Amino acid sequence: MEKEAVLYDRLDEERVRCMLCAHRCIIAEGKRGICLVRENRGGVLHTLVYGRTIARHVDPVEKKPLYHFMPGSLSFSIATPGCNFHCPWCQNWEIALMPAEQRTSLGESAAPQQLVEEARRSECRSIAYTYTEPTVFYEYARDTAALAHEAGLANIYVTNGFMTSEMLDHFHPYLDAANVDLKAFRDETYRRAIGGALQPVLDSMKKMVEMGTWLEVTTLIVPGVNDDLDELKDAAEFIAQELGPDVPWHLSRYFPHYKTTELPPTSLDILHRAFEIGKNAGLRYVYLGNVAGESNTQCYQCGQVLVQRSGYFIASNQLQETSRCPHCSALIAGHWH
Repeated sequence: MEKEAVLYDRLDEERVRCMLCAHRCIIAEGKRGICLVRENRGGVLHTLVYGRTIARHVDPVEKKPLYHFMPGSLSFSIATPGCNFHCPWCQNWEIALMPAEQRTSLGESAAPQQLVEEARRSECRSIAYTYTEPTVFYEYARDTAALAHEAGLANIYVTNGFMTSEMLDHFHPYLDAANVDLKAFRDETYRRAIGGALQPVLDSMKKMVEMGTWLEVTTLIVPGVNDDLDELKDAAEFIAQELGPDVPWHLSRYFPHYKTTELPPTSLDILHRAFEIGKNAGLRYVYLGNVAGESNTQCYQCGQVLVQRSGYFIASNQLQETSRCPHCSALIAGHWH
């Protein structure tokens, strides 16, 4: 289903400027933006993926990954084709970059109300807009999110963070939680390898915190791309100082994929050194992803394990009834119950 887009300006009779993501594409008549799923037709910008899901799954919320937001609950996860980046190591390139690779927009029809009903039948407590970049299917996500709130469900964005301030204002207050993929902490890497810029991502994360959206940050550590220890230190200090020490940082291990199969997996030594960098920067919650046995939530004050995880599943949770450590009474940031 095609639908008129929101958040765009008509520049003249033939050109429009999309205001949804930080590319702010100027799109001529008959052309599409960088995401390839928004098209100018007669001076009207259309979204080409409204109501067209390429993925619908029930996931543990820990898979997003969100470790401090309703742990142990299920999240109804949806995606349409499309992305505004072109990461050569993309883990979901088959669907995220589908319009670029196949020059088409595919998907199974599903209205927003249908998604909410499916989420409730699946006993999910949230809907996650994930797998691809949800900013490029914003109209679909927002309509679904409004209905989700009416049904008592939370809304989660799993995103690269390259949206505009206007989009976040327009989404408020439907966005309850987000995991932002901080892909590097060097602007040159964003411009050379990813097709974006660093500052809009940093601005988005700060705005989410200001808006009261629960935020967690993920960095996939790719060898030779963003594994420099000074760069990781800069990222950790930004999170701790600009976003706050309670924002969890997920450090994920890279495995060869898509166009970077020549790169080796991230070394465990680099991952553990990055973990220590995060802790030394003052972050209270640092997690290792794609590594077995590194996902427990500990009290930052006394060190006791409060949430024990086995993969994406909760083995025990001492924070179900309270947000305070039962051993030392420290307040553990998050949405626990």
